[in-house]
Amino acid sequence: MLIAIWAQDNQALIGKNNRLPWHLPNDLQFFKNTTTNHTLVMGRKTFEGMGGRPLPKRQTIVLTRDRNYQAENVLVMHSVAEVLDYSEKQAQTTFIAGGSAIYKAFLPYCDKIYRTYINESFVGDAYFPTIDWRQWHLVDRLQGPQDEKNPYEYYYEKYNRNRVD
Repeated sequence: MLIAIWAQDNQALIGKNNRLPWHLPNDLQFFKNTTTNHTLVMGRKTFEGMGGRPLPKRQTIVLTRDRNYQAENVLVMHSVAEVLDYSEKQAQTTFIAGGSAIYKAFLPYCDKIYRTYINESFVGDAYFPTIDWRQWHLVDRLQGPQDEKNPYEYYYEKYNRNRVD
């Protein structure tokens, strides 16, 4: 199963200089809890923006066009088809974790979406690609708790792809 997972502001902004433009510890914990013991797929820039090392207890796939790219303790792949083939053979879920081009390439194959919607506007340079929301339906929406470390109004949303029968 493929699931796209991301956080965005109210303008679909997802990044600034290959990093998150906000600090929301509760969302980082949600990401960790959700993706642990599963596979993460990300582009090279996203991977390097996270420090160039895999996250603990997750198989990381770095998708890049650079045939010479190497990184320790990750799988390096060079095509969407290669990632899809790998994912189909795994028991665990594969989470698509960015950046913009990676989301755009894999969204047609995703069964679910896990989106953290932050009701705030930030400054950045990377946006989530346009989604045809008619293909999706909201199955769960939970407001995240606000406090001094998590000062923004935000929601955890889960969507399933609409079935075509």
